[in-house]
Amino acid sequence: MAQAKKVALYAVIIFVAYTIIHSPARSADLVQIGFEGISDAAKSIGEFMTQLIN
Repeated sequence: MAQAKKVALYAVIIFVAYTIIHSPARSADLVQIGFEGISDAAKSIGEFMTQLIN
């Protein structure tokens, strides 16, 4: 099982490296979308917690 996890991890790393090298603009867009999603989620949680306190 541990061997399968290593192989899967290496495959993901190789895929990410290939994607970045092959189309860096698209990769940057995907990273930006991901960070915007995380930011929006954090803002929503903050607003929820603020509403609980008030």
